[in-house]
Amino acid sequence: MMITAQHDRAKPPATEAPVLDRGIAGIGRALRAGEVSAEALTQACIARIRERDPGIFSFLTIAEEHALSRARIADEEIASGIDRGPLHGIPFSAKDNIDTAGIRTTSNSRVHAERVPATSAAVIERVNAAGGILIGKTACWEFAVTGPSLDLPWPMTRNPWNRDHLPGGSSSGCGAAVAAGLVPCSLGTDSGGSIRFPSASCGLAGLKPTYGRVSRSGVYPHGYTFDTAGPLARTVEDCALMLEVVAGHDPESIGSIDEPVPRYAAALSEDIRGLRLGLVRHWYADVADPEIVKAVDEAAERLASLGAEIEEIALDPLEDFVATKVAISHAEMFAIHEREIKARPGDFGKLPRTRIMTGALLSAQDYVRAQRQRSELAKRTMAHFDRFDALLTPGWATLADRADPAAGSPGQKHPMTMPFSVTGLPALVIPCGFSSSGLPISLQIAGRPFDEASVLRIGHTYERATGWHLRRPSFQEVSP
Repeated sequence: MMITAQHDRAKPPATEAPVLDRGIAGIGRALRAGEVSAEALTQACIARIRERDPGIFSFLTIAEEHALSRARIADEEIASGIDRGPLHGIPFSAKDNIDTAGIRTTSNSRVHAERVPATSAAVIERVNAAGGILIGKTACWEFAVTGPSLDLPWPMTRNPWNRDHLPGGSSSGCGAAVAAGLVPCSLGTDSGGSIRFPSASCGLAGLKPTYGRVSRSGVYPHGYTFDTAGPLARTVEDCALMLEVVAGHDPESIGSIDEPVPRYAAALSEDIRGLRLGLVRHWYADVADPEIVKAVDEAAERLASLGAEIEEIALDPLEDFVATKVAISHAEMFAIHEREIKARPGDFGKLPRTRIMTGALLSAQDYVRAQRQRSELAKRTMAHFDRFDALLTPGWATLADRADPAAGSPGQKHPMTMPFSVTGLPALVIPCGFSSSGLPISLQIAGRPFDEASVLRIGHTYERATGWHLRRPSFQEVSP
């Protein structure tokens, strides 16, 4: 059962809340040691949402009764010796374009404002089977398209680091909720950067897995040949633990690949000596915010000091990847939304409506040419992995956009994420510094197909050596 987000409940005992900040592994140890119960953790999450989310607007729906019921089951199982793995008893949220049985799933659109799916997406079923506790559904850009709309029933999600700024998107609520400490982790979707952009803007670890690594069954599509789902969390280890649960072949999901799923977290180490990393500096040196250029260059130097071999590398121009991605995704978006946008265009926000309708102007020839260009770009990019184990770029080329209605569509400048969506490669974003104004800066690490393990290992090593992930936005706690 679900309820719409409200903000009027009292918080649980303050002694319970700090456990929420320990990450999935730390929370799991506390649960198994009897230091805290899953029910108390769930209550603490709900209380934090009531306290902190006004003004951030990360949640659309809180599934309070559902969450508490699952928490009590988790407590009973843990007490009886049943252990479903690292997510057992762990609260999480999910982007509102991921189907959840019996819980409203709107894709942040009037078109689906009252939609309640009968079944859950495969990724939700996998986390449920692992004992995870869905707290609620987080806001996103409408149908994961374009940017935050001002003409929808819900307010724009704000960035917990500075509420005058946006948290990135399209998994905007996922990023804001985790950064604000409302939940330890979240499931988002990524077609061109929708996990990585909010992770970059909110100072989080966020992973886009290889295309086909994670089922997209039950995820409302943005673009058929780009969509995937993945984790946003405070640490690389938490992303690894979540990926272990949601990854794997699904015969019901078109494009799903039958590849073994490693024990990602168990394989994490802090040794990257001898790994060869290609720094794609020509993509960002002349276009990114100067503070981002400096932070990413310093991150590369730090990885070199940890034993990696760093070399600047030239790939195809960033603009070629972006143009290819935009042409394909616009055509696919129009195919997805054609019936409803013709029948009820006024129910779409202006920004996504405009973007989706441009797909009607593309011909079959345009789409085929773009897909052929995509194949060529992928082929040339993959050739570099004969020499390199991973590639480095900024997670995003600009700092978090201001929440300014006059600014128009945000986050469209030099998207470093799109090349690894075009090529289908795994890509991880992690914090690598903060601007002089206090906004997060991020590093992106991309690897070979299905080699999420190496990407996570590099990110984990850097994270542990620098500690940028330990910073938190400040909140004034509300008294009971």
